[in-house]
Amino acid sequence: MSRPAHRRPEYHKINKDLFVLTYGALVAQLCKDYEKDEDVNQYLDKMGYGIGTRLVEDFLARSCVGRCHSYSEIIDIIAQVAFKMYLGITPSVTCNNSSKNEFSLILDKNPLVEFVEELPAGRSSLCYCNLLCGIIRGALEMVHLAADVTFLQDRLKGDSVTEIGITFLKKQDEKKYRRKK
Repeated sequence: MSRPAHRRPEYHKINKDLFVLTYGALVAQLCKDYEKDEDVNQYLDKMGYGIGTRLVEDFLARSCVGRCHSYSEIIDIIAQVAFKMYLGITPSVTCNNSSKNEFSLILDKNPLVEFVEELPAGRSSLCYCNLLCGIIRGALEMVHLAADVTFLQDRLKGDSVTEIGITFLKKQDEKKYRRKK
């Protein structure tokens, strides 16, 4: 028996809210388990990486996106399709260099911090949403794209925006993607 189409967004919202609440509890537990913020950040990145390596298959199957021919196309797919599909937001994209291999995703709204007002006391270097960086890095690696993904700005740390920086580490071979005539 199939589910009515009109009920899917409701299930998606419930799953997102559950994820956000569970994520907050996870970060709180990691802060209890690890004294250093760097250890918590590293653990969140590692956990996100594992999620990203598995999530990319679901994303490719559900989104029906085609092959991308440039880094800017890849970033647009991440922002407009992946973030919308899994977190219900669409970050804006900026290119940060003339080589067109460094980009920023600007999140006007970050669902992972919906129930968080500030970082825990004494945790000023905690990167609360570092899981997102690991997810992006893991997913990109599974499609053979090495990237450095880091938080550049974070509203939880008093910045005006939340910004994720993505730097592709290898120049894409444009000849590889040209169509044969």
